[in-house]
Amino acid sequence: MAEKVLSVNKLQKVFGGIVAVNDISFEVAGGEIVGLLGPNGAGKTTTINMILGVITPTAGTVRVNGMDIVTSRSKVLERTNFTAAYTPLPGNLTVYQNLHIFALLYGVKNSGPHINALLERFDLKKFRNTKCGVLSSGEQTRVGLAKAMLNNPDLLLLDEPTASLDPAIARDIRANIRSFVTSRDCAVLWTSHNMHEVAAVCDRVLFLSHGNILLEGDPKTLPRQHQKADLEDLFIQVAREPLSLKEG
Repeated sequence: MAEKVLSVNKLQKVFGGIVAVNDISFEVAGGEIVGLLGPNGAGKTTTINMILGVITPTAGTVRVNGMDIVTSRSKVLERTNFTAAYTPLPGNLTVYQNLHIFALLYGVKNSGPHINALLERFDLKKFRNTKCGVLSSGEQTRVGLAKAMLNNPDLLLLDEPTASLDPAIARDIRANIRSFVTSRDCAVLWTSHNMHEVAAVCDRVLFLSHGNILLEGDPKTLPRQHQKADLEDLFIQVAREPLSLKEG
């Protein structure tokens, strides 16, 4: 069995009396891609922010490679990376400048060849000296993914990683991420509203509803267990009638 990279135990976050994340526990192993799913407001972003150490949990623990994110944040973040469509890189810097600066921040030594390989990997060579602010949203998404792989992380957090990409490029990016995960034995937590993508790429999924883990399982078999045709139908019921699933 692969070693657990991410361990979340009884994690809770309360904002002014409102429970955003309610006592959730899960693990992600090396080489595993786990989908963190749910409607807006389910607690996904809050969970990711606690894993990144951006938000301090009200209760519970997050451990990466056995290290607690609260007490060993710097060491954890050296082995972690993240990208999201809503966190674009500085627009006044070129693609190469952005990657070079983030390589310095992550302590990547002799980063030039590694950056060039990532530019090739994500079809960004022609944008090497282009400012990120003038790139299309899809091109910025690819730069963000290149940034996320700069430090060869043990834990990769991907929030809508193929947003704004056309279907052909999105398919190539999914294959690219899968290849990276396999070669590095990296653990991935992947959020998406594209259920067809999730079914294609994730080994396991967790459905959040009102801060609780409502369902967990294999995305290919979980819908049938709840009398749904596919993952999209299951997502819709989680969003509309979560109690009926919990009771069922």
